[in-house]
Amino acid sequence: MEDGMDLNRPYWNMEIEPKLNTPEMRKIQNDLLVRNIQRMYDAIPLTKKRMDDAGVKPSDIRSLEDLRKIPVYGQPEMRQLLAEVGFDMKEILRMLMGKSVDDIYVMAATSGTTGIPTPYPLVRAGLPRMREINNRMMWRCGVRPGDKLVLAFGLSMFLAGTPTLLAMEDFPGITIIPVGAEAGTTRIINFARLFGGNVLMCTPSLALHLIEKAPDIMGESVKALGFKILICGAEPGAGIPEVRKRLETEYGARLYDMGAGIGVSCDYPEYQGMHWIADDMVYYELVDPDTRESVPLEDGNTGLGVFTTLDGEGAGMLGLRMTMGDVHQVFTSPCPCGKSGFRYKIVGRTDDMLKVKGVMVYPAQIKDVVESFVPRTTGAFRILLDEPPPRVVPPLKLKIEYGEGVTKEALEELQKQIEEKMHQAVKIRPCIQWVGPMTLDRSDKKTQYIEKLYEK
Repeated sequence: MEDGMDLNRPYWNMEIEPKLNTPEMRKIQNDLLVRNIQRMYDAIPLTKKRMDDAGVKPSDIRSLEDLRKIPVYGQPEMRQLLAEVGFDMKEILRMLMGKSVDDIYVMAATSGTTGIPTPYPLVRAGLPRMREINNRMMWRCGVRPGDKLVLAFGLSMFLAGTPTLLAMEDFPGITIIPVGAEAGTTRIINFARLFGGNVLMCTPSLALHLIEKAPDIMGESVKALGFKILICGAEPGAGIPEVRKRLETEYGARLYDMGAGIGVSCDYPEYQGMHWIADDMVYYELVDPDTRESVPLEDGNTGLGVFTTLDGEGAGMLGLRMTMGDVHQVFTSPCPCGKSGFRYKIVGRTDDMLKVKGVMVYPAQIKDVVESFVPRTTGAFRILLDEPPPRVVPPLKLKIEYGEGVTKEALEELQKQIEEKMHQAVKIRPCIQWVGPMTLDRSDKKTQYIEKLYEK
């Protein structure tokens, strides 16, 4: 950071960020795409294959709308490609990046909980873009020189772990404490106290788990750690009103939600979704999850988030019309916070979607309802499946922890209230199995909400 730079300015990048989601930015995006599509076609084997298969030449792409000629590519297509190349990861990397394994700087991957891990290779050429996006996000979260950031996302292969650590290297004047979720709650709390961490980055599940464990570990509430900023992501939670209220109250901190690596929520008291902050680097679209047809980017619309890199790198899963499988709802009206960028909320993941009597249900929606009854529930739950998803023979079975001190008589009324709220919010009436507090396993990483009874 240059000496004398205004620490109270609204954006990290005062040249670009005020232009987000404007006609001027759309022209910039269009020019970047037309300029770099030939480079992506020539350099990235997978991009060339996909365009050739669709009968589309680089010269056919003269506008952002022309991208619709190219089919969307996501994890199902990636798994199919893996099978076609005999699960040869070196060949996959060559297809994705146009480079050999020797050119990969960092290899990250999905957890593989819903199938084969999807690779997310990073090359050095992509670091400037990654760091610029990170700096914009951190600045909007209120991170400033002198802050001490406890990085408690999983560091082992996790996208939000080591890649985030690398992205932080360019942010001026902060101390990073990369303890990692793998270290466990005791070590995370002890290192936060030892080094005076005042910013915590982790999953919402871990942040909630620390609330429960802090009194046992240090004899005080989690608020005593002194965090002023919580930055949570990688799973639902930070955008759920009841979870937000609990985290901000228990920590005495401001909570920010981040998602897809390119969005971050704002300071407005009521959650407004995450502001998309990288129009100049990644083009964002919505498509129908089933038909893959384009959905207009209009206020309130819902669809699968689809990304196209605009700088010509075309790397990994942020290449050409790629999706991570997240279903978004977008908001294009001005945010009451006054900051730039359209906003989006993550509704759920296509991999996690369940269909109950034709109704699409996501774990995030279930979590929203269950969390709204804390402290009569602990907020912990599992979805019990007797058969492989997505189809569920009704009723949807849930295992829910009741809160401390809740009597058997009180459970009957609580169950009625949860069933009614679930019907209002999700259009289903679940079958609830009650279990005592702390019965369900807690996770320091991403919580798996589905219990596969059919595998037992």
